[in-house]
Amino acid sequence: GRICPIETPEGPNIGLIASLATFARVNDFGFLETPYRKVENGRVTGQIDYLTADREENYTVAQANAQIDEKGHFTTPRVTCRCKGDFVDVEPGKVDYMDVSPKQLVSVAASLIPFLEHDDANRALMGSNMQRQAVPLLVTEAPFVATGLEERVARDSRAVLVSEEAGKVASVNGNYIIVSPDGKVPEGKKRIKTDAAAGLHVYPVRKFMRSNAATCINQKILVEKGATIKKGQVLADGPCTQNGELALGRNVLCAFMPWNG
Repeated sequence: GRICPIETPEGPNIGLIASLATFARVNDFGFLETPYRKVENGRVTGQIDYLTADREENYTVAQANAQIDEKGHFTTPRVTCRCKGDFVDVEPGKVDYMDVSPKQLVSVAASLIPFLEHDDANRALMGSNMQRQAVPLLVTEAPFVATGLEERVARDSRAVLVSEEAGKVASVNGNYIIVSPDGKVPEGKKRIKTDAAAGLHVYPVRKFMRSNAATCINQKILVEKGATIKKGQVLADGPCTQNGELALGRNVLCAFMPWNG
């Protein structure tokens, strides 16, 4: 849950360059940590603890997909866990921690592949690397089959323009979006700037800019003048998103037939 076992270059640096897992972080001492849910007396609590690899070995950790009820109690008499590098079946009362998500094992790129556990490891490696090589499309299309991480990736990569506060759209053009509490533009000002105290926000829109990879960065506005905006709402799509969701390619209609017909 700290270094992705899938995503790595295919060239001479294979295995030498690795990616952080989805929920991993680097602590103050430079060690990698990953989060776990605390388990007390067979009940999963809301407490989250970050553990390093050496500390994790001292605990019995249940898998994220272990069955629990509404109150957090394990529903099975035996729980499959990791303990000191081995897999064991223990009673719920002997479980110390539980993984927060099945996705914490792999990186963000690998977790965007649907049904990853059914893919060959070599194909998953290529799929993870090729997502970074995607070229922006003229007409983006979000995937029909997704993993649920697409929207978070689009937001965290700053590809989309997100509203910082609630309000109404006062003005929209090709260069910027103005959001104010009452939906009106301040009068008597030639150049309007963001005034957080007054609830006025000016969001510049990036149009046809060059990226470091020599591709086109073009944000497409999703809101109209007079629209009511919520905090965190997507105001403009990026070059690789549709309605705030990551869209790297196209949905292909295909058919397949088993080898024996």
